Amino acid sequence: TIEAVKAVSELYSPVSGEVVAVNEALDANPALVDSGPYGEGWMVRLRLSDPAELEKLLDAGAYQGKTQ
Repeated sequence: TIEAVKAVSELYSPVSGEVVAVNEALDANPALVDSGPYGEGWMVRLRLSDPAELEKLLDAGAYQGKTQ
């Protein structure tokens, strides 16, 4: 789960796997998710169950095109 100031939500992953690391820095500075999601604001690291699932994902540019 992800905890915010007023809510707790489920965290969904577009790929299957095992969580192997959690970014402890977010406990002290949750704003890192907003300021650096591709750098120091990462949430979890996964060991993928099926790396072929990555081929079905959109990159940031393609995702932006789908949401506009």
